[in-house]
Amino acid sequence: MKAHFILYVTDQQKAAGFYSAVLNLQRALDVPGMTEFVLNDGAVLGLMPVAGAERLLQLRVPEPGGPRAELYLIVESPGEYHSRALASGARELSALADRDWGHRAAYSIDADGNVIAFAEII
Repeated sequence: MKAHFILYVTDQQKAAGFYSAVLNLQRALDVPGMTEFVLNDGAVLGLMPVAGAERLLQLRVPEPGGPRAELYLIVESPGEYHSRALASGARELSALADRDWGHRAAYSIDADGNVIAFAEII
């Protein structure tokens, strides 16, 4: 099974540049309406413009403002990923810290209201 996680974004190219810089990955697919990054053999992160999502789903996507989704990634060196997110324009929600569920995690939010967490198992 392969999982695709799709975030709805207001500006596909801006969001693609942000996630490429933060994740340190090249775009696996970049066509009008969808940009994809292969996270691993079983997971893909997709970025779909809000207008395309609204046409597809036949409903209005909430405006960015509050959190719309959370992308929780377990990575090596979560502090480095978190720093890249902040340097690329994300706003910090919570600094890297040990969490009571056994992870060390940091949280930020992107321009589209998507929460990004980078974590490692401790």
